[in-house]
Amino acid sequence: MLPTWFNKWNSENPTNIYGPAILVGTVGVAVTIAAFMVIVGQPFKTNSLQTGPRGTGMSVPEFINEVQAPDPTLAGYLRRDQITEEDIAGVSEQALQNVPPALDGIPEDQYAELIVAMRSWTGIPDLMEDQDNYQTQIAYTMVGMVQSLNDDWLGHVQSNAEVGVNCYTCHRGQAVPSEIWFRLGNVNEATEGWSAIQNRVTVQSQFTSLPSNALEAYFLNYEQIGVHDLEPHVAEYPSDGIQTWQHTERTYSLMNYVSNSLGVNCNFCHNSRAFYDPEQVTPQWATEMLGISMVQEMNEVWLLPLEGLYPPERLGPVFADAPKAACKTCHKGYQKPLQGMNAIAEWPELEIIEPEF
Repeated sequence: MLPTWFNKWNSENPTNIYGPAILVGTVGVAVTIAAFMVIVGQPFKTNSLQTGPRGTGMSVPEFINEVQAPDPTLAGYLRRDQITEEDIAGVSEQALQNVPPALDGIPEDQYAELIVAMRSWTGIPDLMEDQDNYQTQIAYTMVGMVQSLNDDWLGHVQSNAEVGVNCYTCHRGQAVPSEIWFRLGNVNEATEGWSAIQNRVTVQSQFTSLPSNALEAYFLNYEQIGVHDLEPHVAEYPSDGIQTWQHTERTYSLMNYVSNSLGVNCNFCHNSRAFYDPEQVTPQWATEMLGISMVQEMNEVWLLPLEGLYPPERLGPVFADAPKAACKTCHKGYQKPLQGMNAIAEWPELEIIEPEF
């Protein structure tokens, strides 16, 4: 027991212990958080990707936790060394006879492995079984397209390193790739003319009020990508080839789409002090321009001619047009598709096969 005098003194001099307790608790929590961040790492730490010359401040900030987070679709990718004898046994002789023209001369065992991989990559378990099936017929063309992308567009698909593309780059285990697009036409029934293609939220406009025909205009119709310049055009008309504010809005719609497709901002390709000056762009600008030309060729040469092979439910809802590709079809929001994974190292047959003499 405590002495009587202490009990009397303590009752006459009460002390508030809550303030110091709160202070000590706050300091303890702060020290714990600081120690955790030192040991584990700062989850919101940023890094900078330099896009222009040193000293210009042209960089793109990136969150470390986002950059290092793996693309969730990578887990579904089938590598060649994962293919088993049981998988090969599941490929019928009939399927082995259905060889796309682009793979003429490929060894049978090599083709069997490719069929297993293509079925996994596209999510079509009977791909190549029936020669008359529309999916097999389309696969014939797609193999040729992949070879063309890997052989003719090295400046884009291998701009920094050997990366390339294969079926999984777009399909990600689905028979119909995500981020394909169709023509929409007028989307605003309340107006006519230019206004009829905008002021309605659509996937093509990236859920903005910007024009919804940017992909059709630039990736299908080869229209000039540009904004109004710094010169007055009082006596001129749009029919004279002048870029008006309408063209500027449509260009912004495209740039917004490209930005979302790659997960980057404007400074990735442009110098923000002079968007109008092509001499001040970054090296990534040239890679992107090659990509735009590549997509234009993909649509015109490879995808549009397939329209007659698709069943009605695979065609566009407005114009019954064939599905088409654009930047996001491959990139899916990442600067490099599949985060830069080499898609052709194990699959040399998806580059151009040289004939044997």
